[in-house]
Amino acid sequence: MYPWMSAWMLAAESSRVIALRSMRLAAGGHRARAEATRMVSEKISEAFGAGVTLATGGTPAKVIRQYRKRVAANARRLSR
Repeated sequence: MYPWMSAWMLAAESSRVIALRSMRLAAGGHRARAEATRMVSEKISEAFGAGVTLATGGTPAKVIRQYRKRVAANARRLSR
């Protein structure tokens, strides 16, 4: 309905994942190291994917949808 709503939702959803990841990292150990590695590789991969989407005629709205899918998957995984 409102074009900015999806971006706002991404920001809100991302805040939850940031909190969950922060708790995982603060706990330390093997899981924290694995999460840090995963986080960095995901960010690189998603940034590249966003660039490809935009370079091939995709819209910013499509990029936001892709990011929201990844954020939702991370929230599910980290909530277990």
